[in-house]
Amino acid sequence: MQLNLGTKIRELRRRDGITQEALAEVLGVTSQAVSRWEANGSYPDMEMVPSIANYFGVSIDELFGYHNDRDTKINKIIEKIDSYNIKSRGDDGWVEECVLILRESLAEFPQNERLLITLAEVLSEAGWRTHKEWLYYDDEGFIQHNYDHHKRNDYWSEAVKICENLINNASDNTIVTKAIKILVLLYRNFGENDKAVNYAKRMPSLKNCREVLLASATEGKQEAKFIGEFLLKSAQEFSEQLVYGLITNRNHYNSDMPIEKVKGAISLFYLICDDGNMGPYHGCIIKLYLYLSRLQWERGYHDDSFTALDEALKHAKALEVLYDGEEHTFTAPLVSFVKFQLEKTNQQIAKLLPDDWPFWCNPDYSEVEKEIKEDPRWKDWVAKTRA
Repeated sequence: MQLNLGTKIRELRRRDGITQEALAEVLGVTSQAVSRWEANGSYPDMEMVPSIANYFGVSIDELFGYHNDRDTKINKIIEKIDSYNIKSRGDDGWVEECVLILRESLAEFPQNERLLITLAEVLSEAGWRTHKEWLYYDDEGFIQHNYDHHKRNDYWSEAVKICENLINNASDNTIVTKAIKILVLLYRNFGENDKAVNYAKRMPSLKNCREVLLASATEGKQEAKFIGEFLLKSAQEFSEQLVYGLITNRNHYNSDMPIEKVKGAISLFYLICDDGNMGPYHGCIIKLYLYLSRLQWERGYHDDSFTALDEALKHAKALEVLYDGEEHTFTAPLVSFVKFQLEKTNQQIAKLLPDDWPFWCNPDYSEVEKEIKEDPRWKDWVAKTRA
């Protein structure tokens, strides 16, 4: 790497518009010495290297060319972890391999913030997959967490330690934000609600979130684009929070109210994308229809339940074709300036629907599952997902 030192000095000097003579004067050497460095004919004394790095405002690693190589390698490690698509998978077959990759990487790049937050995210997901989330409903019907069981989740305990360290020491605010998001959920699961609330309060209010401010910062077509992005992301977050709101109290399920609420969440997407082109948000609609089918069956609307399953399948087919690596644009008026691109893959979303059903598992759905799968239409629907 040292052979590139002279080249790097020349690059930095030209970047800053500095002559060889001016640099030589600052460093107390001759301009001929600087010329030889840049020609890689000789190198500065090692005692002079910190002064050179300080003068150009770069690290010593970057001066020697290590910085770019390090970042490239770290990027590849994170891309490798991303390729496992752990958030969209229901299995835990990836856990040991992903954790091992990140532990070995941190041995090579100790305390690297990006690798640490990636490890925390992986450990958090690993905890959900291997130990599950243990919930129960109290006498008033409100959902509660089994704190004692959750505290024995070693993946979550390690994730908490990493996130606490990052919040106190990370220089990248994006990483701090990710760490807070993980901590809020895990402290909730550990029964340390005061800590979870205090961390949550450190985040900006909805009115001051990035998506709203981006729209406020622009005008014309760019403003329309950011507003469209805000509407779509808001619909996604709203629908998920609505379902969580239903799940928090078992008594909500004593009537048709949850059915009407989930239908309302689905209609929100159609309010924004009134032509049915949901782009990647077809995935949100799929989840809602799967859950709706469970709710409808439970309340005795069996025909409607299978209609919902067919709707989920329709949206799965629509989503699959978008994984082509091409850039697409939403076509509904409110989001017509929003573009998206999904990596080219052979996504088999439709085929996985029976395994994903009913997506949200609370309240307990074992009786519903037994009944609906005994209906001949279930087998027919499964066949359609594999066609």
